[in-house]
Amino acid sequence: MAVRQADVVLVGGGVMSATLGMTLKQLDPTMDIVLVERLGHIAHESTDGWNNAGTGHAGYCELNYTPETDEGDVAIDRALQINAQFEVTLQFWSYLVEQGILPDPKKFINRTPHQSFVWGEKDVAFLKRRFERLSAHHLFREMEYSESPEELAEWMPLIVKHRDPMQRVAATRIKHGADVDFGSLTRSIVRHLESQPGFELMLNSSVHYIDQRDNGRWKIRVKNQETGKQTKLEAGFVFLGAGGGALPLLQKSGIDEAEGYGGFPVSGQWLVCDRPEVVQQHHSKVYGKAPIGAPPMSVPHLDTRIINGEPALLFGPFAGFTTRFLKQGSVFDLISSVRSSNLRPMLSVSKSNMDLTRYLIGEVFQSHRDRVDALRNFFPDAREGDWHLQDAGQRVQIIKKSKDGGGKLEFGTEIVAAKDGTLAALLGASPGASTAANAMLDVLQRCFPEKMKTPEWQARMKVLVPSYGQSLEEDEELLLKVRERTLTTLKLKP
Repeated sequence: MAVRQADVVLVGGGVMSATLGMTLKQLDPTMDIVLVERLGHIAHESTDGWNNAGTGHAGYCELNYTPETDEGDVAIDRALQINAQFEVTLQFWSYLVEQGILPDPKKFINRTPHQSFVWGEKDVAFLKRRFERLSAHHLFREMEYSESPEELAEWMPLIVKHRDPMQRVAATRIKHGADVDFGSLTRSIVRHLESQPGFELMLNSSVHYIDQRDNGRWKIRVKNQETGKQTKLEAGFVFLGAGGGALPLLQKSGIDEAEGYGGFPVSGQWLVCDRPEVVQQHHSKVYGKAPIGAPPMSVPHLDTRIINGEPALLFGPFAGFTTRFLKQGSVFDLISSVRSSNLRPMLSVSKSNMDLTRYLIGEVFQSHRDRVDALRNFFPDAREGDWHLQDAGQRVQIIKKSKDGGGKLEFGTEIVAAKDGTLAALLGASPGASTAANAMLDVLQRCFPEKMKTPEWQARMKVLVPSYGQSLEEDEELLLKVRERTLTTLKLKP
């Protein structure tokens, strides 16, 4: 069997692999890249519009990014970091739009104000303190705050209308927030890559074997699920961007850095309304506070969505317990991921997170009426018949070894890279796709360190991402400059 030689193999046809592939092609058009996707379509797992929140995660409205400290203050460091990372992604998309690589921005991104909404004395006090802390920083200077029911009725009429007038409420708003159809975005990127020399897309293809040769190159065996035909690939660099499927592939690679990692799978569902008379009354993403014991991905929000060009209103997500790592995965995914190196961390996390497990199982057994009752905390006039249930995507939260040898459950994203830089994998969930460009820059810096130091790649990176090598958190003038460009180019200006 002939071996297909390549410079790079990308496993998983989602936004991460597409972003890395596009970045590498922009840095070196001669690079030979193969993208392997097990489904028959690009971006139909975690990246698909229905399988994620579609929020351009910037820390504007997501209250779980700004936890309350033991001293009663609000920690904003993570929100600042995520905001700056999303600005990197917006710069990259702006470049692709300006080059005609991506279509009209409205095909994949639309201005949708990001708002946080709370009720009750304690949560109002928290939100006000959060606003004070964030708006003092230049990244969040445009944030607005209000406790006025009249003003909030203009910001979010469905939520405030017919609410108890004696209930104290508050909200914040950023007008230039975004709703992103990551599926449409990714498919546009891959279509362009397919038109370039030195790029091959393999659909319906699963990776069955991955091993490193003595010369440092990777051997990969891929099987076409329709024809049964096997293909042997060999590459100098492999990226595992397969969503929940990245962990099993990372384990197959056998690199030392994979030891101790486990996964905690979580499923999700949305309540969806597509009645025009309801949808047209709400144009924002409104996030609240998560119930006690809920994972961060279950922070409730009422969202305007535009998926494949069609508007809808979504509420959720409602989390659930699953043993699958992918929406179209196997019920044996979880048990198959257990290794001697991660058994103790996984048992430790299971023992210390029983409340979370009970919460997820309880979510599974909710009735439609239960879910609509939760929606009515946001939208008091919601009618059961206007909403239907839609399955969302699967997420695999990271379990990793703690210093005491036990385990720790992480709710962010993490890149695991081989020490020789020949393989990298992206694990975890939120903020995920929104920080794709920044995450892939991290991959490049860790896995292509010498090339990233060359004058050619340095200069090219400044074209792709003008703020490259500088801090948007620290440089207000730079932030204002790049934000003006991205909001204009991507048509996000209020």
